[in-house]
Amino acid sequence: MSSIRSKNTQPEKKVRSYIHRKGFRFVLHDRRLPGRPDIVLPKYRTVIEVNGCFWHGHKCKNFRFPLSNKKFWENKINGNIKRSGKNSAALKKDGWRVINVWECHVRKGNFNALDKKLISLKNKN
Repeated sequence: MSSIRSKNTQPEKKVRSYIHRKGFRFVLHDRRLPGRPDIVLPKYRTVIEVNGCFWHGHKCKNFRFPLSNKKFWENKINGNIKRSGKNSAALKKDGWRVINVWECHVRKGNFNALDKKLISLKNKN
């Protein structure tokens, strides 16, 4: 698993490119914030997490538990979900907005939900 990327994944790069074209400027993987969010929009006090469907147990057609070593994968993925929730709660408690973007949406080029949230951010500032 050490060869699995946790930063600069293709879905993450696509989201960064998309929001940059929309005029947003951002910081990557800010160590000062809980969980080192993928993308930080400091001006809007917002973080964007780009979640892989497999690693975060998304309820979509792309996710299913592997058939081998099932207990290990259940513990691993459930731990990821729990940690992600804990980090989101800590960020929200500190006054940050958290936007989750799923890999399956990015792969399809479906940025509608993200677009609505970005427009809402610009309108609030």
